[in-house]
Amino acid sequence: MSKIDYDLTKIKAFVFDVDGVLSPGTVPMSADGLPMRMVNVKDGYALQLAVKHGYKIAIITGGYSEAVAMRFKILGIDDVYMGASMKLPILKQWLNDNNLDASETVYVGDDIPDHDCMKAVGLSVAPADADIDIKGVAHYISTVNGGYGVAREIIEEVMKARGDWMSTEKAFGW
Repeated sequence: MSKIDYDLTKIKAFVFDVDGVLSPGTVPMSADGLPMRMVNVKDGYALQLAVKHGYKIAIITGGYSEAVAMRFKILGIDDVYMGASMKLPILKQWLNDNNLDASETVYVGDDIPDHDCMKAVGLSVAPADADIDIKGVAHYISTVNGGYGVAREIIEEVMKARGDWMSTEKAFGW
C-alpha cells in the first residue's frame, strides 16, 4: 500500500526541476560565479532504472549548466530543458510530443516557477523543504528535502505500484 493518495499504476512519466529538487536548494558557487550542484546517487539510480523500464523522464529547469546536461545524459535522459523561464509551455509540448496524458505524469517542483506545471499534471510532488505555496498545490509532500532522495522516493513508489521495482535483472546494475 502506497503512502501516496493517487493511482500510481497510471503513471508513465516523470518531470523534475533541478535546483531544490534533484539538488539541494543551497548551491555552492565556483570561483567564476557559476553554481555547482550536488547530486544524490540514489536519485540517479532510480532515474536510470526508470528509463530502462520505459518510463518517460524530462528535466525542466530555469538554470543552465553543461554539467547538469551531462549528468542526465549519462543516466539516459534525453529530454533536458535548461534556461526555462516559463516551464508550462515546455511541459505541455513534451506531453504532446510523447503522447502522454497529464494524468499519467508526475511533476516534482519546489518553488514558484513550478506552480503552474504542478497544477497541470495528475500527481504533483514537493520536497519537504519546498516553498509554502508549492506545498499548497502538491498532492504529495516528500519525506525528504530537495537533493536528498525526492526522485528516488517517488520513482520507487510508482515502480513498486506497477510491479517494476526490483522485478528484473535490470534492477541490479547501472
